[in-house]
Amino acid sequence: MKKTKKTKNCTYIGGQAVMEGVMMRGKTAMVTAVRDPEGIVQIESERLTPPEKRKKITRIPFLRGVVNFVSSLVVGNRVLMRSADVQTEDAEQPSKATKWLEEKHKINVNGVFNVLATVLGVILALAIFILVPQWLTGLFPFDKTSRGLEGFWFNLVEGGIRMLIFILYVLLIGLIPDLKRVYMYHGAEHKTITCFEEGKELTVENVRGCSRLHDRCGTTFLFLVMIVSVLVFSLVNVLVAGWLYTDSDALNSLLRFLFKILMLPVVAGISYEILKLLAKTQNKFFLIFKWPGLLLQKITTREPEDKMIECAITAFQTVLAMDADPNIPERYFITAGKMSELLKRVKKRFAADGIEEDEAEWIFALTLNIPKSAVASEERILKLSQAKEINKIVEERLTGRPLWYIFGDTDFYGYKIKVDERVLIPRPETEELAQMVVGCAEEENTILDLCTGSGAIAIAVYKELEKNGRKCTVVASDISAEALALARENAEVNEADIKFVQSDLFSRLRGRYDIIVSNPPYIPTAELDSLQREVKNFEPRLALDGGADGLDFYRKIAEEVGKCLNRGGTLIMEVGAGQAKEVAKLFKRCDYSMIVKDFAGVDRFVKIVF
Repeated sequence: MKKTKKTKNCTYIGGQAVMEGVMMRGKTAMVTAVRDPEGIVQIESERLTPPEKRKKITRIPFLRGVVNFVSSLVVGNRVLMRSADVQTEDAEQPSKATKWLEEKHKINVNGVFNVLATVLGVILALAIFILVPQWLTGLFPFDKTSRGLEGFWFNLVEGGIRMLIFILYVLLIGLIPDLKRVYMYHGAEHKTITCFEEGKELTVENVRGCSRLHDRCGTTFLFLVMIVSVLVFSLVNVLVAGWLYTDSDALNSLLRFLFKILMLPVVAGISYEILKLLAKTQNKFFLIFKWPGLLLQKITTREPEDKMIECAITAFQTVLAMDADPNIPERYFITAGKMSELLKRVKKRFAADGIEEDEAEWIFALTLNIPKSAVASEERILKLSQAKEINKIVEERLTGRPLWYIFGDTDFYGYKIKVDERVLIPRPETEELAQMVVGCAEEENTILDLCTGSGAIAIAVYKELEKNGRKCTVVASDISAEALALARENAEVNEADIKFVQSDLFSRLRGRYDIIVSNPPYIPTAELDSLQREVKNFEPRLALDGGADGLDFYRKIAEEVGKCLNRGGTLIMEVGAGQAKEVAKLFKRCDYSMIVKDFAGVDRFVKIVF
């Protein structure tokens, strides 16, 4: 029976283990998935320049190895630092010196610290893997000038010592509990990539059964660097450097060190090309060259826990998705830290999603209970709990749900009005409608708020008249029982004595009124689907749909208002942009009509006196 050949996937995705997580890097995106102290997998992703748009130097053989080596150091350290930030529950307040540097000299202290950490790491690596092996080799009875063949043996012994130090180094740091877990995440990274390449579904069970050794591992690259460095350093010593040595041991040591530093780019470039070549072949002959690096991976990788595999799968799948869809936005870790940095990230996400940046400041102001005007200027350190609370609201806002539905209330005319999907969110211009009613109301008038929704207009009118010492009766009606239930809550919270009636316009209303105010549905039916997603997907269609031309409710009001309005009474209505003249024409039996502009200069209100 013929065996079915397994499907193999080729992947360009590589990765790196970080603190309690895994970073995966594709063609157009880099994603880090980290499990935070609460056990939640957080994701941070960023867009990368596609390979075809990168500088030419990144595609030239040998030179690309140097570029990738330097890039890996810088990016790797940055990602590692970011993953560590996720594990910090509370950040420290910046010192006076830090504030002074940032405010007066615009110096990003964290950025400087990351650069210094990278530089110090490089210096430490040079000391451990170049200076120390060179010094130890100098203890052997070699010719002090180490010229010619003697120099070759000198570098060969030095290379052997360097490899031994490297192996001891990775063994020793693996004994540190936190770094032991990094080794386990390293294993999860390899297993995940291997699982995908073997054509298996990315599940924890499938990934667990895959090898934790991989041809393209950075450990193998480092091992190749050491092998190649022995050959390159020896060759340079024989051909050039050895003939420059003097009788001064100190000067000779300095020259050897400097030549090694100068040759590092050459070593990196050659090693990178060898790694790529070995990764492309499964020939058994080349296994001889792969074997030492794979053997070393048995030290730098450990069998991961299932939760570690989940992190690696999350990072890998997110990279695949972002490479396939350029519209997927970047994401950021939720960490304790500077409010200004989190605000900047939120504004960037909102701008990419078409949400006004002003809403980002509202989220911070309302969550932290500080004035909105202080958000952009105030420098404070957020606790992790505060950052998470803000992020939760941000994520919900990015679904399109209106901000005031998320918070559950909004401000209208200085009064707190509860809002949710049962009612429209009161607009700022509608405050002007309430103001007009207050302006023309007299003592003991009866006032009707037709199509009240959240009850915002009725409440504002009642409270403002009460402040001014004018006792009036306010009634509010709506066809929606759900809207009226919320309006009653709002009236109770604001201590407004309002009578509520469920009625389809005037059908169930009794008695007459001195003032009728209404903000009825006025959006033409055909335009509903073209509204902002916040409106069309979340606000009640019943409160938006004004019929074919948007004027259905105004026609009904014009026909029936005479039954409920006292002689000399006033009708004040809000209308859609461009509708004011048509609405005014509907009221033919009136003493006079007036079109009033809103603060933006739009014909927004129609006032009818009978």
